[in-house]
Amino acid sequence: MSTDVVFDPVDNVKAFLDENGYEGNITISKETIFTVEDAAHAVGAPEEHILKTLLLLADEEPLLALMSGPNRVDTKKVKKILRAKKIKMASPEFVYEYSGYKIGGVSPVGYPEKIPTFLDEDLFQYETVWAAAGTDHAFFPVSPEELCRLTEGEKADIKKDL
Repeated sequence: MSTDVVFDPVDNVKAFLDENGYEGNITISKETIFTVEDAAHAVGAPEEHILKTLLLLADEEPLLALMSGPNRVDTKKVKKILRAKKIKMASPEFVYEYSGYKIGGVSPVGYPEKIPTFLDEDLFQYETVWAAAGTDHAFFPVSPEELCRLTEGEKADIKKDL
């Protein structure tokens, strides 16, 4: 009989949130979420209120960029903030191996270790944003300030200018 523990990404996020004093609930959608537009429809919020959690590598070390739905991360700005030589998006395979989350359900919390986290300044104009809770069916509402506390992240100008 196998003694392997099965990793449940939603349970992982819930456990992290519970342990860290989050008082909201995780919402499960029947619809599979592929895009920011899908997520906005599923939770009944504008696209700007949907949080994109992007896992990047700075000189091969993981970091998170938490972005407002329509915004794109400016890797040059992140590179400058970190004084890194190279910034790149992590591959879907790396994201899954590192976090246990698949693309579309990448949560801003619940990582095996503390990870440097930068929050898009635009998020702070909204009272509530919706973050993925480990799968492409699960979300949780959170204020940007609470998200900053939960992730021990830093508000930063990391949005690509149009």
